[in-house]
Amino acid sequence: MEGDEEAIRVGVEEEFHVVDLSTRRLAARADLLLDSLPPESYARELQRSTVESNSAPFMKLDDLARDLGELRRGLVEQADAVELGIVAAGSAPLVERREQKVSQEPRYEQMLSDYQQLTRDQLICGTHVHAQVRDPDLAVAVAHRLTPWVPPLLALSASSPYWDGEDTGYASYRSLIWQRWPTAGPIDKYDSAAEYDEMIKELIRTGVITDPGMIYSDIRPSQHVPTVELRICDSCPRVEDIVLIAGLFRAMVARELQEIRQGVERTVQLAAVRAASWQAARSGLEGELIDPVSGVPRPAPVVIRRLVEGLRPQLEEAGDAELVSVLLKEALARGTSAERQRRAFARRGRLTDVVDLLLAETRAYGWDRPGDPPAYRSAS
Repeated sequence: MEGDEEAIRVGVEEEFHVVDLSTRRLAARADLLLDSLPPESYARELQRSTVESNSAPFMKLDDLARDLGELRRGLVEQADAVELGIVAAGSAPLVERREQKVSQEPRYEQMLSDYQQLTRDQLICGTHVHAQVRDPDLAVAVAHRLTPWVPPLLALSASSPYWDGEDTGYASYRSLIWQRWPTAGPIDKYDSAAEYDEMIKELIRTGVITDPGMIYSDIRPSQHVPTVELRICDSCPRVEDIVLIAGLFRAMVARELQEIRQGVERTVQLAAVRAASWQAARSGLEGELIDPVSGVPRPAPVVIRRLVEGLRPQLEEAGDAELVSVLLKEALARGTSAERQRRAFARRGRLTDVVDLLLAETRAYGWDRPGDPPAYRSAS
């Protein structure tokens, strides 16, 4: 189990919508940006209206925040140059379906052929957090053991209330769209990385999936880097929400590694996890969440504060406790992006106002924290 005693680095993959500034609708023009951006930091995604950025792994959350800000700055400036906009959110409020296209790569074109409407509906963006776990057997164990604890992280990220121009009634409708994939949801228990890999091979043999990258669990051992990858969260308009989620996820991973070394068993009921994830998607921070400890519904702020308090030893060990406390207080005070989007719509009944809010929050990528609460500066 080499590597489980090391400090845990954390990195983030962000997915962004590209929008037409004249109509505020999704624009299938990501290639126009990617042709001018460094391929080691930015990548194509399934839809031509989506761009992915990839941070480096960091020990300090401050360093992660600055790197995420720089990646956003590079993407926003490139979009500005061609009169496009960048939106970090689980879904885009305004979409003209006929204008959307799958990226011209053989893998994505095969997915369109195989999955049809399911592929066409993937007009969604997520935030993926990687926490370093070098030992493959530990990564498989941690991914399963963490499943009851991640619905509150989905609630913190919830930013997709609108779908096809309508309010869905959910804080994270993206997560419901994502659950349609045959390999989505909480990960099962496997006794080793070899057993997990054999499961993937068996799925490929069935023809339902074509490669290991199509394991879309809420948390999974990464296929390309030695990490456990959190995949359940929506894209976050505000960088500070990503930093908060990354800090909490790293602490969760650290706690599970410690408990595995101590021989602490954890029983996970996947049906209960699915119910808790649905509840988080439905209400975000504005309603109730299922408490991972008691299994009963409580107000979301109560559940999340209890979660953070339970992680305090790991947060303090990583040097994250003070920053996470500040970011959590701010996140609970302003509520989810989903709620802010609804307030923006309520003022004049215009979805273009919702898009403008998301554009503005995505551009506020600066991070300046001299030692106290972070201050953010707009790119505009």
